[in-house]
Formats: sequence, C-alpha cells, structure tokens
Amino acid sequence: MSNIVWKIKSFEELTTSELYEIIKVRVDVFVVEQDTPYPDLDGYDQKALHLWAEQEDNTVLAYCRIFDRGIKYEETSIGRVLTSEKGRGKSLGKQLIQYAVETIENRFKTSEVRISAQDYLLRFYSGFGFTATEKKYLEDNIPHTEMFRK
Repeated sequence: MSNIVWKIKSFEELTTSELYEIIKVRVDVFVVEQDTPYPDLDGYDQKALHLWAEQEDNTVLAYCRIFDRGIKYEETSIGRVLTSEKGRGKSLGKQLIQYAVETIENRFKTSEVRISAQDYLLRFYSGFGFTATEKKYLEDNIPHTEMFRK
C-alpha cells in the first residue's frame, strides 16, 4: 500500500471529516466486527491525542488514542487501538504502537504506559515492552488484561 499518511492531532485540531472517519472505523471494528454494543463516545476523545494512518481517500487504516498521566490511569495510556480490515497484514499495528510509545516518550517525557489489552494481543504488546499484570477482567464479554510498560 502506497501513500499512507500518519497523523497525530489533539481533539481541537481534528477536522470534522477526520473525526467522522475515526468514529466510523472505531464503530466498524469494535461495535460491528467484535459484536459488542458499547458507548464508544465516552467523553475521553476531547482529552486524547489521536494517532492514525490513512490512505489517500482519507480512510483510516490504523488508529489509537493516547492519554497523558492522570486521565485514564495514573500513568500515560494508549487505548482504542485498532487496525481496520483494509489495513490488516501490513504491519500497521506494529508501527502504530511504536509511534504511540515514541509520542509518549517525546511529549510526556515518560516511558511508563498502562494499557487494557484484549487477551489475544498479549504477545503482540509484550514485543513493545509491556508486561501483563494480575488485573484480568471481561470488558464487553471480551477477556482483557491490564499491561504495564516501565
């Protein structure tokens, strides 16, 4: 896939079209594909940095939200991590997490990150220095584990 553009913006910097594409892909992946009706619009988008990869037609291929300390957890955090159906198999997920971690290190001056990972992705995240904690739970009927990176 050529011409993938990576973007990172605060909520205020997002255009309405970008916000629409982000919400659309989150609903496509988390609500429709994973069959979990849940409140995607949770009041945290306004406090997040939004990081995503898009192709020329503005379709979002990979996306996550990044939070500074004290918003979701005591530490910084990454959430709503996804790769769209179109974006899969291109290592965009790996690039996404790499960029997210670098963004946290550069902007928030810390390497400590806490995430809530779907259990099937534990090995994926461990490749970026995340370690599973004892905190395991079901969220929207999907097993999750809290992970931490020092």
